[in-house]
Amino acid sequence: MKAPETKKKEKRFTKDAIRKDFKKNWFAYLLLVPIIIWYLVFCYAPMGGISIAFKDFKPLLGFARSKNVGFKHFIDFFTGPYFFRTVKNTFLLNLWGLALGFTAPIILSLLLNEVKNMKFKKLVQTITYMPHFISLVVICGMIHIFTQPGGIVTQLVDAITGTSHGSLLGFASMFRPIYTISGIWQNVGWDSIIYLSAMSSIDPGLYEAADIDGAGRFKKMIHITIPQIMPTIMILFIFAVGGLMASGHEKIILLYNSLTYETADVIATYVYRRGLQEASYSFSTAVGLVSSIVNFLLLYITNKIAKKHTDVYVF
Repeated sequence: MKAPETKKKEKRFTKDAIRKDFKKNWFAYLLLVPIIIWYLVFCYAPMGGISIAFKDFKPLLGFARSKNVGFKHFIDFFTGPYFFRTVKNTFLLNLWGLALGFTAPIILSLLLNEVKNMKFKKLVQTITYMPHFISLVVICGMIHIFTQPGGIVTQLVDAITGTSHGSLLGFASMFRPIYTISGIWQNVGWDSIIYLSAMSSIDPGLYEAADIDGAGRFKKMIHITIPQIMPTIMILFIFAVGGLMASGHEKIILLYNSLTYETADVIATYVYRRGLQEASYSFSTAVGLVSSIVNFLLLYITNKIAKKHTDVYVF
């Protein structure tokens, strides 16, 4: 005879349990207050401004008195001359970052995890962390210097290609490699911290058992380390795909110019030019809203796929 199945009792939060928990952890809840206020003020309160995407917004008239135009700005964007270019550049630039920038910290953390000399390991970590703390304006200034005529990167490219270049930032074909590689250099060390933290929690007994079985470093990396940190990789990958249509516009604005618009002009920079420089507030809000909706859909679809095929998902 089969034993009767026992149903797991669902834990329900009662008012008394919440009150007791609050009295016990009141300081932890107090620390949440500034974060909640920040999100309410800077993330949720401005969402009311989305309504101007459906209006011909005039600052002097305000939200209520500005004329409603429905989906006019969305149609203008979809049928405009810059729609295909901005969407393509945004997607390709972030795809480059996803393919190279996302995998580089994983590879670095795997290599550092195999280093037994602690002094050398700390030295490499310090060197790779440092660019993350340099101001973005300074980083872009360094990139301009390195890629100008006679710059170290320009000379290296000239030696490899056997040609002579002026400033590399003046060539549209060079913008994506420069943007992606400089991003890896800036963030690879900092982004590897979370993977190294995940590796530190791996049970040493797994490696000892692998040593007894005669597994080398590479096999232990493939069969133990990577599977153990895969949940962390999947969570970060889902969020990375969710931001596939969003780019770091500050860095692009500091690096691009009219000669590189063909490959460098993304949705965020287009919104910046139309919204702040040309004061087309309604149009730029509509474009930004489209980008946000696409990002949400990408996040939702990726999470659904991960939830279906793996045990790791965000929501």
